[in-house]
Amino acid sequence: MTGAYLPGGGLDDQVPFLARLESADRSALLALGHMMNFAPRVVLLHERDPSSHVLFLVHGWSKVTAAAPNGYEALLALRGPGDVIGESAALTGRPRSATVTALEQVQAVAVERERFTDFLSRSPTVSFALLGLTSDRTRAADRRRLEFASMSVRERFAVLLLDLARTHGRRNDEGIELCVPLSKQELAGSVGASREAVQRLLKELRARGVVVTGRRTLLIVRPDVLRRIARAEHPDV
Repeated sequence: MTGAYLPGGGLDDQVPFLARLESADRSALLALGHMMNFAPRVVLLHERDPSSHVLFLVHGWSKVTAAAPNGYEALLALRGPGDVIGESAALTGRPRSATVTALEQVQAVAVERERFTDFLSRSPTVSFALLGLTSDRTRAADRRRLEFASMSVRERFAVLLLDLARTHGRRNDEGIELCVPLSKQELAGSVGASREAVQRLLKELRARGVVVTGRRTLLIVRPDVLRRIARAEHPDV
């Protein structure tokens, strides 16, 4: 798996930042920082904190979330090996717009904000690669909002599971196992629903033999049923 995104994404936005760079540029950029290790469920970056550094993920997956004033937490994206996080706040000087939390053991290279921005000022090719990444992420988010606007929660949830299976799924003898450990609340936050609504949907899907669930585990047995629910064309998973 080389990319991370939630429904509405395309192939371009799945290409992580470090994979867009030439080997020499990638090595020079990572040499500016130092390696950090994060245990599962530890926060890597806090929403509203000032920017002090940028992280380049080397190993493991994390979730990007934002909290609404009423306390609802939305799951905005998943980020994995090769991805950059915290770059927006570093470039604008504004507080961080989201919280990033490790879903499993994560290793990342931390580069101080000043070193990162100075490197970009001296490296046009890296700057354009970052601009391309930002553009791809924005277009993916716009497509997601457009697609989801016309769907019910049930349809959005089916699309979510199909996309997660395609981008973060691992086939075994029983079906397709999702390789990122997402809770019911995190699944709900990615489709704009309540935890209770997602619980009801999972109960229905389990009863129909479509999925098998455990604590932070989900196995998709019948992706064909999910495709019918989604009422859209999706690549085979």
